[in-house]
Amino acid sequence: MKKLFAALLAAALLVLPARAAAPAPAVEAAAAVLMEKETGTILYESHAHDKLEPASVTKIMTLLLVMEAIDSGRLGLDDMVTMSAHAVGMGGSQIWLKENEQMPVRDLLKAVTVVSANDGAVALAERVAGSEEGFVAMMNQRAAELGMADTCFVNCTGLPAAGHLTSAYDIALMSRELILHHPDIRTYTTIWMDTLRDGAFQLTNTNKLIRFYEGATGLKTGSTDAALYCLSATAEREGMELIAVVMKSPTSALRFEAAKSLLNYGFANYTLMDVYPSQALPPVDVLLGETGQVQPVLAASSRILINKADLNGVATEVRLCEDVEAPVEPGQKLGEMAVVVGGETRQTIPIVADRGVERLTVPGIFLRLLRTLAMAE
Repeated sequence: MKKLFAALLAAALLVLPARAAAPAPAVEAAAAVLMEKETGTILYESHAHDKLEPASVTKIMTLLLVMEAIDSGRLGLDDMVTMSAHAVGMGGSQIWLKENEQMPVRDLLKAVTVVSANDGAVALAERVAGSEEGFVAMMNQRAAELGMADTCFVNCTGLPAAGHLTSAYDIALMSRELILHHPDIRTYTTIWMDTLRDGAFQLTNTNKLIRFYEGATGLKTGSTDAALYCLSATAEREGMELIAVVMKSPTSALRFEAAKSLLNYGFANYTLMDVYPSQALPPVDVLLGETGQVQPVLAASSRILINKADLNGVATEVRLCEDVEAPVEPGQKLGEMAVVVGGETRQTIPIVADRGVERLTVPGIFLRLLRTLAMAE
């Protein structure tokens, strides 16, 4: 490999006037977090790691495990679930299931997401793990895998229980995992009004933002006397989805206002943008290769989260090797592209070979030499 050739492609990618920064969000709650879904970046936090009771926001983890079971093929939306005495005895928010009643998984998902049905949540938990206790063990294991260090689940519903605690940050983590990897959950979380049992049982979403906030996509409310009013609210605008978590707000109305303030702050100040080299990447010469060149490409998406005030300060720097010796493997690194914002490197993306190139054999070298000589004549 010869010398690295460094080309600065410093033209700003967008020339747009920066919007005035929005005021800090007004949040009447014990704890709050605002997270961007794609990158997981925290845009705002207040007492993010305080351990508090989450009430029915707990069911985000329940929904995550159920969706993982569905997407892996271990559970089907049309599978019928038979209600146990334990499930129907939950109390609190419910759809008044009867022991031995059967209901398909898709209707139970609807009941849990729309009206926070405790009986439906336990029925799903028992179907996935055999018992609520086994399911709770799965919940805590999954929480540990996601880095939810502030969390201990005692049940799958969020009904009051000693030691059942989590944090606003951890709720954001599990919310992100659910909406990022299981987007089909929107089929249920965006329902405003619907029915069960062939229209006999009416459902209205406990999350009022679904009707009254532009771009709302979910996700889950919760309240008890001790937890007060909690919410994980998700919304998407212009291709960016945000997660606003509010814990222990004094009233139901204030939790929704807090979530709207958080979401408004995020949408007013941040955007996702795709960043590319300002000109096409040139082919790289391949020494002793069966073909003489290989095309470099970006190894990954260059989509970044950026403050709108920095839009005019985005540039790219491409560092690409001049040549490479065969054999070349598909995906072999040939250089890198740095994304620079305001003079500081925000992200570095590898540049790789789009295909492999085999090394010439000795007969191949001889044939190439003969062709070269023939062309010279």
